[in-house]
Amino acid sequence: MPRHWTPEPVFSVLLVCTGNICRSALAERLGRAYLDEALGDAAGQVQLSSAGVQGVEGSAMHPDSALVLRGLGGDPEGFVARRLVEDLAIDADLTLTMTRQHRRDVLKAAPRALNKTFTLREAADLVRLVGADADLPGEGLAERARALVREMAAARSRRQGGGGDDIGDPIGLPVEAHQEAGEAVAGALVPVLARIATLQPART
Repeated sequence: MPRHWTPEPVFSVLLVCTGNICRSALAERLGRAYLDEALGDAAGQVQLSSAGVQGVEGSAMHPDSALVLRGLGGDPEGFVARRLVEDLAIDADLTLTMTRQHRRDVLKAAPRALNKTFTLREAADLVRLVGADADLPGEGLAERARALVREMAAARSRRQGGGGDDIGDPIGLPVEAHQEAGEAVAGALVPVLARIATLQPART
């Protein structure tokens, strides 16, 4: 039985940064707000979680990132940071990291996650490369989203990565840096989640 099996098929997305109090925390809560609106009653079919490779266990979101998140339409209340452990990356259907180093850190912990681990900006580009008309088999959103991830992994060789894949860490910097990071996260995350949301079968 697959590790990710649940009574209701769920597609799980893990977001990773350094401390899990700025970038990945904002991404988790912003993504949740987006999916709740895009999918409505079906929003629970996509599970979002986050962690940090040096996660500040038990901490709330950084107040400046929380401020930026609210401005983007998300809710930071009740967020609790956690540290990345191997099982999180193994169990996730898709892991999105804020930098190439975070991706390396994830794969060091969970080498088998290679074909489902991308930087966030890499994933946004790969979704575009795969295209909206790709044939993604499966009965429901979760199955079709896993097929999308397989296509993204296959398309990776068609893309040149680089320093532009990294979203900088705003920790210790003015609120403007948190704003810049938040906008960078939103600019890459929303296209990925929007593509996943389109995989929800139409109701008959």
